[in-house]
Amino acid sequence: MPSSIVPQTNLPRALKPGDRIGIAAPASPFDGKSFEAGLGVLESMGFNPVVPEGLFEKNGFLAGTDRHRADQLTRLFTDPEIDGIICARGGYGSMRILPLLDADVLAKHPKVFVGFSDITALIGFLVQRCGMTVFHGPSVTTLGDGNLQTREHLMAALTRAEPLTLTAEAGRTIHSGRAQGPFLCGNLTLFCHLTGTPFQPDLKDRILLIEDRGEAPYRIDRMLTQMRMAGCFQGLAGLAVGAFTDCGSSRQINEIVADRLSGLDIPILAGFDAGHEGVNMTLPVGVPARLDTASKTLSFLNPAVR
Repeated sequence: MPSSIVPQTNLPRALKPGDRIGIAAPASPFDGKSFEAGLGVLESMGFNPVVPEGLFEKNGFLAGTDRHRADQLTRLFTDPEIDGIICARGGYGSMRILPLLDADVLAKHPKVFVGFSDITALIGFLVQRCGMTVFHGPSVTTLGDGNLQTREHLMAALTRAEPLTLTAEAGRTIHSGRAQGPFLCGNLTLFCHLTGTPFQPDLKDRILLIEDRGEAPYRIDRMLTQMRMAGCFQGLAGLAVGAFTDCGSSRQINEIVADRLSGLDIPILAGFDAGHEGVNMTLPVGVPARLDTASKTLSFLNPAVR
């Protein structure tokens, strides 16, 4: 069953120069060189990154035990000295800590929270169980290699209380139309693996954006097939397709999406710069959005920060 949805009431405060951004590691360990480069980018943007004790813990392929990672994330949310949170990297492990998080506690401390890929599991939890608006965007270890457009868009999304609009400049319409609803965004593999768990996101009436990396085309087909057979797409308002890096050609991916979601009669637009490519635009999750294939736009109807 999909997780219970809490009304969207928890807008985080917009960040400003000098704010302290806590670094979280809720999934895999990370490369030190990329991490230091990302910290440098945050500092150049005017923020004060805070590296909490135990961030560099390792437990096999995880950044510490499940309890360690869950407690670390909770402390970052509840610490009044921390103004925002950005994840060090994705990898694997976020879904393992979901049962250890207290949604009621986290909901009392809305903060800017940024991550992508494996962090999809936490994004869905914070949005649908805590009523929080969060951000699908670059991690610390990708910021150092991210281009200027990625950095500028991150800065704008976190510091300006203005609705955002994203245009798929080279977008391809898979099914034409226009729809609006609360926005949810993330990694297809994570959405698929959460299916059938208590933390399965509810996609009804939502605009969904999916992305992925390193999955063969047949696996993309299999995941979409499983989710459709499980009823995940019933009532979905619209679908945006982000970057599918090293997953075959964009034409293959678009054909698979068109085939697996045929008959839903919803707008489907591919070509958004979100995911594991060089450009990874920061997207506010939980905010009402409009997907329009005619203008090739994903428009957010409300600000994501206050």
